[in-house]
Amino acid sequence: MATPKTRKSARKDPPDDGAAAQQIIDATMRLAALQGWSDTTMTDIAREAGVELSTLRRLFCHKLAILAGLFRRTDEAMLTGIDPQLADEPIKDRLFDLIMRRLDAMEPYRDGIAAVLRDLRRDPPAAAWLAAGPVRNSLEWALDAAQVPRWGPLAPLQTKGLGLVFLAVMRVWLEDDSEDKGRTMAALDKALNRADSMAGLLRRGPRRRRDRDASDEPAAAEPTDT
Repeated sequence: MATPKTRKSARKDPPDDGAAAQQIIDATMRLAALQGWSDTTMTDIAREAGVELSTLRRLFCHKLAILAGLFRRTDEAMLTGIDPQLADEPIKDRLFDLIMRRLDAMEPYRDGIAAVLRDLRRDPPAAAWLAAGPVRNSLEWALDAAQVPRWGPLAPLQTKGLGLVFLAVMRVWLEDDSEDKGRTMAALDKALNRADSMAGLLRRGPRRRRDRDASDEPAAAEPTDT
């Protein structure tokens, strides 16, 4: 009686989790650029990344989690190797450097990011989830790394202000095909200047708050005759 032959698997050893996560992020952005974010399924992503669907499920429970992973990767790139000499520069220069570092890290994914943004306009809940979670966390890391003095209970306004700066600059960056990213840098410089002049984003806080704090200080005692 013939016995069944043992089939040798040609499957390669699976990548470790870090390498697999990177493959998945890269594959997702490639597919988004080619066929759109909404039309890209988790099965498509697993196939393109060369990982088991079970591995994809373990590392990223849904597509938005993959975008969150992309934000974490670009956070790490933004925060790694910061020039210590920037600590002596104005806050605006520190933020300028950090944001450009982030955009440099996002450059390989630019077409995919553009596709994601287009499709998220038709998916407000997904856009809101990203804005309230990964995007907000990334903005707060940038503010912290730039050592921007926070406004206490009003600190979320600074985060929102920096988010508006980043969104305005991203619109230019997505269309900027120049090697030196001159248009992007000019737009970022202008946006940071405008944010600081309008809301004091980079300073201690709104003028009214500073004036109120100063008025709360006890006045110096008047000398009395003895």
